[in-house]
Amino acid sequence: MRYMMLIEPDLERSPADGMPSQEIMDEMGKLLEEMTKAGVLLDTAGLKPEEEAVRVTSDRGRLSVVDGPFTESKELVGGYLIAQVTSKEEALEWARRFLRVHGEEWVLTLELREIMEP
Repeated sequence: MRYMMLIEPDLERSPADGMPSQEIMDEMGKLLEEMTKAGVLLDTAGLKPEEEAVRVTSDRGRLSVVDGPFTESKELVGGYLIAQVTSKEEALEWARRFLRVHGEEWVLTLELREIMEP
């Protein structure tokens, strides 16, 4: 089973610069190394700011392109992680550990979605 974890920071309630501290980055590095050694981590990355994004929409065949930032955005995906696990419960445990690394200064939501297999 593969799961994608979409990382959604609440930028209004998290550190002002939107970047994790060096301590958090070090702890995250340890967790990601553990996940890699366990054969769980397939891919992970942060995403560039919404200001650099582009949305392409198809409305009944009519395409439109809008450059960021997007005033109507309510949620922002700041990064992702793709994990290979044996169960939903295992994916949830890795998600909990990922969130715990960020400590009390961050407000984050991690959306966990199973990837459809062919």
